[in-house]
Amino acid sequence: MSLQLDPDGYLKHLSDWNESAALELAALESIELHAAHWELIELVRRYYNEFDHAPAMRPLVKWIKLEAGPEKGNSIYLHKLFPVSWLTETNKMSLVRASVDRP
Repeated sequence: MSLQLDPDGYLKHLSDWNESAALELAALESIELHAAHWELIELVRRYYNEFDHAPAMRPLVKWIKLEAGPEKGNSIYLHKLFPVSWLTETNKMSLVRASVDRP
């Protein structure tokens, strides 16, 4: 699959997202996705679909805490999964971005 990315490294089209695309995006960030990563990606996608906007950091951490428990809803855990910039990296792999048009 050849990903069509915008200048910031996000997929250009929502319809192009699937697990293979997420794996390729993760590889571009030098991240190997495991079950814990996928859980966070799915939570971010659910947040986006439920609230109709890309998540800000603090509200997302609070929401993850409610949905997945305090052991996962904290910045330390999230930074262990995505050490460079967990919110940006997760958003890229979840195809969540404030400026992306919804279908």
